[in-house]
Amino acid sequence: MGRQTTRGHLGSHPALAGAGPVPFWLDSPDRPAAEPALTAGARADLLVVGGGYSGLWTALLAKERDPGLDVLLLEGAECAWAASGRNGGFCAASLTHGYDNGRGRWPEEIGELERLGLENLDQIEETVGRLGIDCDFRRTGEIHVATEEYQKEYLLAEAEAASLGGRPRRIEPLTAEQVRAELDSPRFLAGVWDRDGIAMVDPARLAWGLKRACLEAGVRIHEHTPVAALDDGRGGAPLTARTRAGARVTADRAVLATNAFRSLVPRLRAYTVPVWDYALMTEPLSDAQLASIGGWSSRCGVSDSANRFHYFRMTADHRILWGGYDAVAHFAGRVERRHEHRPETFDKLAEQFFDCFPQLAEVRFGHAWGGAIDTCSRFCAFFGTARGGRVAYASGYTGLGVGATRFGARVMLDLLDGADTELTRLEMVRKRPMPFPPEPVRYAGIQFTRAAMAAADRREGRRNLWLRALDRMGIGFDS
Repeated sequence: MGRQTTRGHLGSHPALAGAGPVPFWLDSPDRPAAEPALTAGARADLLVVGGGYSGLWTALLAKERDPGLDVLLLEGAECAWAASGRNGGFCAASLTHGYDNGRGRWPEEIGELERLGLENLDQIEETVGRLGIDCDFRRTGEIHVATEEYQKEYLLAEAEAASLGGRPRRIEPLTAEQVRAELDSPRFLAGVWDRDGIAMVDPARLAWGLKRACLEAGVRIHEHTPVAALDDGRGGAPLTARTRAGARVTADRAVLATNAFRSLVPRLRAYTVPVWDYALMTEPLSDAQLASIGGWSSRCGVSDSANRFHYFRMTADHRILWGGYDAVAHFAGRVERRHEHRPETFDKLAEQFFDCFPQLAEVRFGHAWGGAIDTCSRFCAFFGTARGGRVAYASGYTGLGVGATRFGARVMLDLLDGADTELTRLEMVRKRPMPFPPEPVRYAGIQFTRAAMAAADRREGRRNLWLRALDRMGIGFDS
């Protein structure tokens, strides 16, 4: 494995005894060396703050639009270190955190949003092929499974709505037997297979490939260079970013791609909440173990239908990633390294894994980790500008950033150009979500909502008065 292999106590479940406390994707010998930190002043046409998917796509697309543009990207740690290297690798076409959420919020343009999302996924696939990014990109689709009887009706309604709504994707309802022929669990009662709206990727390798492409295109990248402040450049002066080490960077325009981390524009801080999501990765399955779960020949992604849902997929070397369920928000929205490991959550995930796959009782986990997601009250990204239109931002991806960040990068570049495009005309782009209330009301509300969602799962999906009120207001909490 890679540079970080320290193993420790991550929970009491026996299957966690040998797990490493680092994200599987980042624990790789192919992890690229960090670019040097910025130690002196610098000047750029476009400054990009953040070296995850959002920043890397923005820098790369900016250079593709204008090869002569001087683009400087500053990353506080290393590219892909945060959400881009810790997620499950589900690269989705949806820009709206699912069809139902998009249709409920933007019924007049949901068809356009679905089309744009599928085109965006096609363009990611084209870019990966054209640039030779070795990230195990596979257009497998995703099966959404029912694990309780009451969920079967919801899944069938979802498939019917997709058909009647003219969605430009293949949505196929599955019986329990059909699901279990692909992936066998006694818990699976039915399913819906989105055949071409999801790709599986190695998320860190995707980000590292984008980093390489940026460098080859002439983007200047400095890692281990956190930005402490962004001055507004009043009176027509250039924008000025100040790093924590004291270097000053001036730029004509800037893009903020910090997502779950504290925004450099104070008024935006109320719109996102960092939510911690956790995942386990098994050791490689033997041939017999793989056969016991039906082979999983397509290696499609899978998720269940609960409010507190699980997502799972298989890697190229036959490991199973098992994540989700326990979305955790901390008081005041602090993103701290100590939150990456939560033994009680790892124990719960391990217990649930073996409940889903009892035939894998001898399997052990090799990695266990967590990471912060930038969630917002409408469950999908929002966009805008600041500092007189010279700073663009996109945030609030709520777990769908692997694919949607490329779309967000295009939106941000169009906004900086002041261009009237099909993207900037979207109501989704023009309107922001409702902000979260200040602390301590925000923390109390989130905890109350989490408890209500757990209760709904115990009560066959029936949502209480609190959740129904949030539904009517178009706000909520999700991962």
